[in-house]
Amino acid sequence: MIDLSGIISITGMPGLYKVVAQSKNGVIVESLVDKKRFPAYTTSKISALEDISMFTESDDKLISEILDAVFDKEQGAKCIDNKADEKEIIAYFSAILPDYDKERVYVSNMRKLFSWYNMLQETGNLKKKEENAEKTEEKKIIPGEEKIKKTIKAHNKDTSRPSTKTPTLKAAGVRKTGTA
Repeated sequence: MIDLSGIISITGMPGLYKVVAQSKNGVIVESLVDKKRFPAYTTSKISALEDISMFTESDDKLISEILDAVFDKEQGAKCIDNKADEKEIIAYFSAILPDYDKERVYVSNMRKLFSWYNMLQETGNLKKKEENAEKTEEKKIIPGEEKIKKTIKAHNKDTSRPSTKTPTLKAAGVRKTGTA
């Protein structure tokens, strides 16, 4: 399988990003294309690529497994252009994942997958996971990775509901004296 740990997508922003560190209000990310760093705030919808899956007729299939199938088909080279004709996109995708759910997987989803694959291929981030237990111990550890995952999950919670807590008011600087 393709290793997608630490790579995220931010809704409303083109491209893919690598999580670098955690900040007070979110996470610091680095663009895979131009290597620019900037903060991704709590208001952003952040999705880790390793958690994304696509609908199939039986079970959902992780995007890393689908990218692995594309990698094997193309032998590490670029895949079909995401701006190709709709019929070509569907034919290519059905060759990779023949049992995909035709009602719930749209052409836009396929285009996004192919653009992500080509971006990962161009930047050299298409790496296979080591299956061996000894090699997984040597895996590069991102500092505070668990904190970052918890922060991303906390930021993606539904914040549309109003808070039920009543605010506490403090009377600062008020002194009671015996006279009125």
